[in-house]
Amino acid sequence: MVAPLGTYKASIGTQQLELPIVPLTENLAVALLITVDQGVGFVDRAGQELAEILRPLGVDVVASVATMGIPIAIEVSRRLGLDDYVIFQKTPKIHLADALSEPLRSITTGSPQRLLFDRRRVNVVAGRNVALIDDVISTGGSIHAALSLLRRADANPVAIGVLATEGHEWKKAIGDDARLVRSLGTLPLFQRMEDGGVCELD
Repeated sequence: MVAPLGTYKASIGTQQLELPIVPLTENLAVALLITVDQGVGFVDRAGQELAEILRPLGVDVVASVATMGIPIAIEVSRRLGLDDYVIFQKTPKIHLADALSEPLRSITTGSPQRLLFDRRRVNVVAGRNVALIDDVISTGGSIHAALSLLRRADANPVAIGVLATEGHEWKKAIGDDARLVRSLGTLPLFQRMEDGGVCELD
């Protein structure tokens, strides 16, 4: 990983994290939340807190995007008493040759990708209330593609549950679906300064 430019103290629900601030471009940096680096206890509590926010919405099934959203999706499913969930993949696998697909671009990868949904799993979400779970929503690209896949599969997205929202660009990307977002925290974007430091962007 690139050398961090500092750290940011983030509140994710009732939990506090000190996240490294890492550069994305010459001018832009982010507080990097890597779910799988936070430990089982963090994910367990975050999943419980997110599930309590989603419980009143009548969620039938949870969906998520590989890979950082998977641990949260599992814990949210468990806490809601659900035994099944679906995962959208970003890398082609042998069983996804005939998958439903949507183009996407992520802030942390930069290069164009495709989001893939195994057709054999469409029946799990068809006609059902779905909570789309992810770690962080920043540009909204992954969430927009996942919502498109869910609607093509005749699912009814009732919530977008995330550990944190980052900046404001995601609102433009998902439009009216921004009303579905339920978040445990917020993360700012950072502008890189000439002196090597950073300042928060509004």
